[in-house]
Amino acid sequence: MTKSNKNINFFTVNEIEGSLLICESVVGIGFGEVVKILTRDGEEKTGQVIDVSDKFTVIQVFEKTSGLSVGSTGIRFTGDNIKLAVSTDMLGRIFSGVGKPIDNGPDIIPEDYLNVHAATINPYSRTFPTKFIQTGISVIDGLNTLLLGQKLPLLSGSGMPHKRLASQIVSQTRVPGSDEPFTIVFAAMGITSDEMVLFRDDFLKMGAIGRVVMFINLAEDPAIERLLTPRFALTTAEYLAYQHDHHVLVILVDMTNYCEALREISASRLEIPGRRGYPGYMYTDLAMLYERAGIIRGKKGSITMIPILTMPDDDVTHPISDLTNYITEGQIILNRNMFKRGIYPPIDPLPCLSRLMDKGIGLNKTREDHKQLSDQIYYAYAEGKIIQGTAMVSGEKALTDTDKLYLKFMDRFEKEFINQGYYENRDIETTLNIGWDLLSILPESELARIDPEILKKFHPNYRK
Repeated sequence: MTKSNKNINFFTVNEIEGSLLICESVVGIGFGEVVKILTRDGEEKTGQVIDVSDKFTVIQVFEKTSGLSVGSTGIRFTGDNIKLAVSTDMLGRIFSGVGKPIDNGPDIIPEDYLNVHAATINPYSRTFPTKFIQTGISVIDGLNTLLLGQKLPLLSGSGMPHKRLASQIVSQTRVPGSDEPFTIVFAAMGITSDEMVLFRDDFLKMGAIGRVVMFINLAEDPAIERLLTPRFALTTAEYLAYQHDHHVLVILVDMTNYCEALREISASRLEIPGRRGYPGYMYTDLAMLYERAGIIRGKKGSITMIPILTMPDDDVTHPISDLTNYITEGQIILNRNMFKRGIYPPIDPLPCLSRLMDKGIGLNKTREDHKQLSDQIYYAYAEGKIIQGTAMVSGEKALTDTDKLYLKFMDRFEKEFINQGYYENRDIETTLNIGWDLLSILPESELARIDPEILKKFHPNYRK
């Protein structure tokens, strides 16, 4: 049976595989089209066309498939893509992964309806990020600076405090010199109800809930909803940034759960798997999400993105983290050994990178000494790690006096620069001054990466 007439019910479901309906080919429908599915009992469910060919049409059901049976299921093609009703009234509200209010508040009165499958930003239209964002976290602001419009992922491991760190970033992030706080679009995928309450309560305690839009996909929700959640979040961010001139910070947690859902859907469609069973198009799929962040020429608003993912077995080469690093502009990596030693946030600066950092720091942006101070701290910390390894093999008696100073620097750097309280919000001046105080442990002859004029202006020995 082949009909091109939209909005007409017909019964052509040939097979039901999990959350997939396979029916005969229908002329005139397109990928991503919304489908209404009518059960024998009159219940209506929603689905989406995910595959179209000359022989069959595959529909992904967004809800549970109970009540569906071959031969008694009505299909209605709506002719529309999935759209989100958007409004500035969304601020301070909590929505499901598919945009339905779940905070017992009223329905949103829409100002517009936007397609959630919007295109990525045209590279020609992009403006290069150059403005510094202050997160209040020294190891990020001082050594792996986040810029307005940047995509900087946070790579964590199971059981580490990435959710706590996400809440702190939401509370503290701002653009120095601007009185307007960031608008936050927070999308959580595959989390538990307890974790949802934790996030909500954290935002309430920190006084940030009024500028946060939350999209929550729970672990028990259908996998297909998990694929839609970040798209609903990014559509909201685009609306607030480009129609209302907000600076928007999008936090996506946990992208590993998103990719697992992608693999599950791919397997149910009997697609040929790629690395570790993930679909070969996962890179394209992630890029279509990440590349929606940025600054568009001529627009006052911007979208900055922090995707958060848990690396299986703490493996940075895992396909999810590996592909994320290819697409985005750096990475912040949490270290399990530092976490076990009670350091918060447990961010090891050595494997971390912000590829755009140099464009957003320096004179009239952060401070003129920022770049050279950062380079010197990186060198000193790396040198301390090497000497620590040598001491474990040869013993401390083999170390020189300077070697021992590097070990002292390394220890104090972790305790005083990296480590900070959950509610401790450091401005960039404080962060840089802590760095200088720690470098004063070393002889000035070791500070070869700093210009003598900068050294005389900022080194504690000269400030006195």
